[in-house]
Amino acid sequence: MKLNSIGLDTEKTKDLAEDLNHLLANFQIYYQNLRGIHWNIKGKAFFDLHVKFEELYTDANTKVDEIAERILTLGATPLHTFEDYSAKAQVPVGKNISKDDLAVRLIVDSLSELLKIERDLLEKSDDASDEGTNSMMSDFITEQEKTVWMMKAWLSETV
Repeated sequence: MKLNSIGLDTEKTKDLAEDLNHLLANFQIYYQNLRGIHWNIKGKAFFDLHVKFEELYTDANTKVDEIAERILTLGATPLHTFEDYSAKAQVPVGKNISKDDLAVRLIVDSLSELLKIERDLLEKSDDASDEGTNSMMSDFITEQEKTVWMMKAWLSETV
């Protein structure tokens, strides 16, 4: 087994970086969705949701940077074109969403997809003894589960 400069198996880190790029592509679509619903939201919940969506896209932007930096730490190159993001992402794309319940549903659906990818990465990073990626995924999952719960409560749905 060949180890890289941070002491991890090079083959496993190559696979992890590829999976992190998949997460990055999905996060970029999620981020752009959040920008779109922030700009376009209408209705009686405008003031509350406009602020909440800004909070979420600011957080997503930070996470995009953290994911890209982790990919670089593992010795790979992060994706950085919209073409790559569109080709690799499975998060739903929200276009021209201005209705509050559709916007919140988009967030729930997007986070559900991100959580699947993150849980897979959590398992793989544990197997690779990659505590950096593992810790990041664990933190993302904890925070996003809470956001899903809150958004579903707003929709009057149960988890």
